[in-house]
Amino acid sequence: MADLKDKRVVIIGGSSGIGLDIAKLVLAKGAKVHLAGRHSDRLATARVGLEGEFDVEVKTDCIDAHDFVALENWFSTLDGFDYLVSMVGDVMGGGFIGASIDTIRHVMESKFLTNVRIGQLAAEKITQGGAIIFTSGTGGRAQDACASYVGNLGINALVEGLAVELAPNARVNAVSPTWTLTTFWRDMPTTQVTEIKTHFEQTIPLGRTATVRELASTYVYLMENDFITGQHIAVDGGIMLG
Repeated sequence: MADLKDKRVVIIGGSSGIGLDIAKLVLAKGAKVHLAGRHSDRLATARVGLEGEFDVEVKTDCIDAHDFVALENWFSTLDGFDYLVSMVGDVMGGGFIGASIDTIRHVMESKFLTNVRIGQLAAEKITQGGAIIFTSGTGGRAQDACASYVGNLGINALVEGLAVELAPNARVNAVSPTWTLTTFWRDMPTTQVTEIKTHFEQTIPLGRTATVRELASTYVYLMENDFITGQHIAVDGGIMLG
């Protein structure tokens, strides 16, 4: 198992939720963290909190990964890193017939093409023995979340392709969560969030949704285990077994 002490970990989408918890876990293991995200206020809050808790310097950059020019410019400023985590990917509900093409296109581009570009750019910076970890998804079928479903399939294919292309120098994997109560849903009405949470609790065989820590720890596991590549690990309580 890899030792994360003094390793450089870049987290795109790390200012809150699962990404922020990943940062806490790797900092506790002695890693150095660099966070990137779209919201400068959330990044500032995350940095202050992490630096106060762990007494270390945390680097942050405000960047919208969907802007490929800005993304490329940002990557050009980075030194080599050992691990990169991408939490990038918008979501949607509903099937193909009722959805607008613009919404479908946006989600597929966000979920798949943005991560393709991140993978291409990260491949130039990842150090020997490092790893890239993407965020896929599980828990829904095409008729329930059409573009998200296709985007997740795309990420899983991306992981398999990059794993072969980067081997043996680096590894590539993905974590596939199902619906989880995180700050991602902060702008959704509370009653709607409660309804969705109840639905998943009743659908998931284990009878509950995941905790943020259960998800974050899977990303860390994929950093530490040096013999896993080209895989997507579903952390979904068995929801797809039904």
